[in-house]
Amino acid sequence: MSYLQSVPPHDLAVHLADHDGKAVLRFITCGSVDDGKSTLIGRLLVDAKLVFEDQLANLGRVGSSGGANGQEVDLALLLDGLEAEREQGITIDVAYRYFATAKRKFIVADTPGHEEYTRNMVTGASTADLAVILIDSRQGILQQTRRHSYIASLLGIRHVVLAVNKIDLVEFRQSVFDEIARDYEAFAKTLGFVGIQPIPISARFGDNVISPSQNMPWYEGPPLLDYLETVPLDPPEAERPFRLPVQLVTRPNADFRGYAGQIASGRISAGDPLVVAKSGQRSTVKAIVTFDGNLATAVEGEPVTLVLADDVDASRGDMLVAPASRPFVADQFQAHVIWFDANPLLPGRSYILRTETDSVGATVTALKHQVNINSFGREAAKSLQMNEVGVCNISTQAPIAFDAYKDNRATGNFIFVDRASNATVGAGMIDFPLRRADNVHWQATDVNKGARAAMKSQRPAVLWFTGLSGSGKSTIANALDRLLHARGKHTYMLDGDNVRHGLNRDLGFTEADRVENIRRVAEVAKLMADAGLIVLVSFISPFRGERRMARELMEEGEFIEIFVDTPLEECARRDPKGLYQKALAGKIANFTGVSSPYEAPENPELHLKTVEEDPVALALKIEAFLDRHREDQ
Repeated sequence: MSYLQSVPPHDLAVHLADHDGKAVLRFITCGSVDDGKSTLIGRLLVDAKLVFEDQLANLGRVGSSGGANGQEVDLALLLDGLEAEREQGITIDVAYRYFATAKRKFIVADTPGHEEYTRNMVTGASTADLAVILIDSRQGILQQTRRHSYIASLLGIRHVVLAVNKIDLVEFRQSVFDEIARDYEAFAKTLGFVGIQPIPISARFGDNVISPSQNMPWYEGPPLLDYLETVPLDPPEAERPFRLPVQLVTRPNADFRGYAGQIASGRISAGDPLVVAKSGQRSTVKAIVTFDGNLATAVEGEPVTLVLADDVDASRGDMLVAPASRPFVADQFQAHVIWFDANPLLPGRSYILRTETDSVGATVTALKHQVNINSFGREAAKSLQMNEVGVCNISTQAPIAFDAYKDNRATGNFIFVDRASNATVGAGMIDFPLRRADNVHWQATDVNKGARAAMKSQRPAVLWFTGLSGSGKSTIANALDRLLHARGKHTYMLDGDNVRHGLNRDLGFTEADRVENIRRVAEVAKLMADAGLIVLVSFISPFRGERRMARELMEEGEFIEIFVDTPLEECARRDPKGLYQKALAGKIANFTGVSSPYEAPENPELHLKTVEEDPVALALKIEAFLDRHREDQ
């Protein structure tokens, strides 16, 4: 019988009114694999009579053939709904369940324990008030226990239930429980949790889940449900500064313009002053519009549409804020980053950074350190691998509005998105803006790119030659340089080997160093194009992401990608520097095409096949292309 079914029909209206007024506790279950997270929540729902009879009947049928032991109902199936989860007996995705008791409403996120699904745990923890961290009594504290505890702390969770599960398998021994609780509290004391409540439980049999267990008379604390019903919630922080990230500008007719979004923090009333965070434009609230009618006051969490007294330039990505307490607006900041992707985070590589409403290109300019999950110590690192946590300096292509994550979880978080796959590859919590963002400004000059190019009677361009080592990039670029010079064009050639003698002499050939190598060269090419030059860049530049980053630095139509396509076998046959022979013998690490990948261009402006033609003929093709390109512009 469910909780709602126990309410007499004539009291239903009173019950629903009381239900709406209850506080909501959001919590997650997390921990290592097979610690019993899904089973625990299933047991809690069943024993508290919060599951309908037909659901239980269905579980009985499934459990009889696919349950944990072939006899008992598999309570984990209440949460594990995906077919792959039922087949493998693991949690893969985050499963949310909503339920209520006489004292409180709950939203629980059952998160996976497998390391490869850490991103799903982060998703569930991002809005939670409390974490139920399960530990198998037989295994004790594992690395995933530490990782999930650290991430929970990082994401602002301040209350923890340490559920020491499967206590029945160690004969309900108090010594086992006490040792695990002592060890956990010792390593978690630096994580900033307000409260840690250890509870010995058996999710399988229900010991200490909703009522005290007779098998453990030595435990005098509350059972799990009692603690969840009574743990103090952080009060709504209505006194926090007002923040409304604009999600949509609504204009149903010429007489109405509204700025729609969900209030991230604070409160707003009709007549209150507001500021557009990025531009600093001021106005006042004319009306607060909702689906159910206008409001005099709205508070954190409410979706509203604000009508302002003045026309302001604000759109999706902007933030309406209280004038007396504005957020930071900067294009450089420090953040903690949790990395999700199998491909590592590399400083210098370009990603898309998305906040609640904004989206902008971004680069990690420095990886200051990574966090050792076992000791929580800081360690030097050149990259972040999957599921690692690091502290980074980040630069965005345009300023964004934000708060420190510790002050506002909604306006202080972001995700990294891979430009090629559009997959979410990382999540971040902003610590603070960097002072250089305020101190360093672009210096305007009287002589601009157009004036410099006009003096040279040419259009600036960046010709980016990419291909394997030995493909003929530099040979073709050098031939083109001679042709353009003979026509009186002002050019400069940047060659991979030459640049490594000076500007990039400190860089090696690891993936991270190659990314930084291309970033520096792209910035130099941009400056040279600004001087009005035609820049010939001859670099292997093996990764599409870095070539895309270089393209985005230039003006529209200024970047011309030239794929010098030569088969690997032909490059190895030519082998002008004897490098392929050494690489194939294992004497050179990270050699493109042999022990390091080359990502061929997908849509280059020019695709040259060197086996079929000589370098001068190919250079003439490029020259002809440039002439047509100039005519088209």
